[in-house]
Amino acid sequence: MNLPILPDAVLDQFQADDVPFLDLTTHVLGVGAEPGRMSFAARDAMVVACAEEAARIIERAGAKVVLHAASGATLDPGAAILTATGLAAALLRSWKIAQNLIETAAGIATATRNIVDAARAVAPHVSIACTRKNAPGTKLMAVKAILAGGGAPHRLGLSETILIFAEHRAFLSGLAETEIIALARRDAAEKKIVVEVGSLEEALAFGKAGADVIQAEKFRPAQIAALRSALGGDVRRPLIAAAGGVNAGNGAEFAAAGADILVTSAPYWGKPLDVAVRIEAA
Repeated sequence: MNLPILPDAVLDQFQADDVPFLDLTTHVLGVGAEPGRMSFAARDAMVVACAEEAARIIERAGAKVVLHAASGATLDPGAAILTATGLAAALLRSWKIAQNLIETAAGIATATRNIVDAARAVAPHVSIACTRKNAPGTKLMAVKAILAGGGAPHRLGLSETILIFAEHRAFLSGLAETEIIALARRDAAEKKIVVEVGSLEEALAFGKAGADVIQAEKFRPAQIAALRSALGGDVRRPLIAAAGGVNAGNGAEFAAAGADILVTSAPYWGKPLDVAVRIEAA
């Protein structure tokens, strides 16, 4: 899996947040010039993510790194992730932020993979799309982690896609569904138009009006099945995106009901997974 690596400027900020000036403990103990070795291994089973970024943080601190597992790899407990060698100052400076990054990203990637595996077991072509509801400041890491888990970004931001919510339609009082779709399409003709709806009636009205994707907010699987049936088998029908409450426990139900896309925020709150770190004198 060939995934982009976060820019050095972002990684440097991660490090600066943890070490704004110097590692005071290493400084006062006078051990910074001692040679050492550091190893990272999976303590939990995980889909690893951001291992490349962790390696880069360690390298920029001044150590040499051998990467044993790339983002997207499925690791058993005890599997090696990376090994680093260098002066104690470099290893101790970069240790915790690199560990925290992998643990957090692996939690997101593994949670994503769990939904992907559950849904595709019953519907191999279903897409799992993660929303923009990540914690502020974590988007680059979170997006890489969901990609490592086999998901995709639902929206990278408001500038990227057209998604018409009821909150937008509140300012378009009096316009019919066809008029709303036409208005959106006029100045962005190359973009697909997604409309979030809260009922079967709204879904069918906007589907008939020409929406490309119907985002069914908080529909249950039975409601998704009813919508899929009502839209029929026409290849020109809008895609159905099930949104609201989708997770690994119910992803298969939504996929089996006929959703083309599962829209979820659940992976962003996946529990961080433990990385065992060993540091020793060389």
